[in-house]
Amino acid sequence: MNETPEPTFEIDELCTLTGVARRTVRFYTQKGLLDPPEGERRGAYYTRRHLEQLLLIRKWQAAGVSLERIGRLLRGEEAGLPPAPEPGTIEVWSRVTLRPGLEVHLEPGRLGLTPEETRNLIQRLMMACEINP
Repeated sequence: MNETPEPTFEIDELCTLTGVARRTVRFYTQKGLLDPPEGERRGAYYTRRHLEQLLLIRKWQAAGVSLERIGRLLRGEEAGLPPAPEPGTIEVWSRVTLRPGLEVHLEPGRLGLTPEETRNLIQRLMMACEINP
């Protein structure tokens, strides 16, 4: 039976694939958000697990989630999203118009976002709409 070896990446390859700078990869490793590379020193390499971790971190950051909360999510200390509310539950949703015909509806409490994280998320979305009309 022929098993294909798991792909490995040098730090520059990992950075190219994820769009994350070398310095940021090292920072995430230091903060415990990213597992340390396999091997030692010049022979160190990254695996598919590292690639997936970095892509998940980027996804959550783009959604306005703080690095502190991302760390808790990655360690399994916190569920990704709260469960759906029971029927009859009252929630307050925010409606943000990003541009004509494009709105975002969100409930920061269910997302686990602080007011600051909510503001950051909305600002990022608005900037993205300005760049990509």
